[in-house]
Amino acid sequence: MPRLSLTGNQLKLIAVLAMLFDHLVVALLPYKAWPLWLLRVPGRIAAPILCFLIAEGYHHTSNLKAYALRLLVCAAISHLPYVLCFGYGFFESTSVLWSLLLGLVALHAMRAPQLSPWLRGLCLLLCCALAFNANWNFVGVLWIVGFGCFHGNWKKQVLAFSLVAVFGHLLPGCLLFGYLSGGTLRLYQVGVFLALPLLALYNGKRGNRSAFLRWFFYAFYPAHLLLFYLLSLVL
Repeated sequence: MPRLSLTGNQLKLIAVLAMLFDHLVVALLPYKAWPLWLLRVPGRIAAPILCFLIAEGYHHTSNLKAYALRLLVCAAISHLPYVLCFGYGFFESTSVLWSLLLGLVALHAMRAPQLSPWLRGLCLLLCCALAFNANWNFVGVLWIVGFGCFHGNWKKQVLAFSLVAVFGHLLPGCLLFGYLSGGTLRLYQVGVFLALPLLALYNGKRGNRSAFLRWFFYAFYPAHLLLFYLLSLVL
């Protein structure tokens, strides 16, 4: 019996479906609805998977500048649909794509042998600061750096991911907002660890290299946010 494995494209599809379900819950259910915390658990796997794939993309891309430019353009296009969908002011927040882009930049700086250690640290801090108001903020940046710097060493990747998840995301969230936030149990955030069994199945291959799949996520992200915003206006 062949061993179960997942390609990069299959992981990305899982992340897209988890994100779609999570955003559907947020956009269409009242924030204080009692099942909201439970329904948001599956969606927590999306960000870790995307961060892992950004780190993998860094190690496999043949054109890092073009890769970063695609993320930048998509982040810019997605900004307005994101703030409309989730009710933020225009300068109040932005999407996870900005965190993913800054994570890619930070990883490149951390892996640059021509930079001194203190300059690498400064670049990392700057990227974390610039991601502060973005979805998944500095947590996403640090996850990408952890996955990328320990590329090929699964145990160290898991350790880095877990430390950032606990001390950068779970504990600060509970200390700042309490276990209850707006009537919603914040413990659903532990769902980020559900991504690890899926990432452990990654076989190191991208999968189908069709142009459609390459551009699907870049188009899907702003399109589904805009659709949910329009649905929220109707409902």
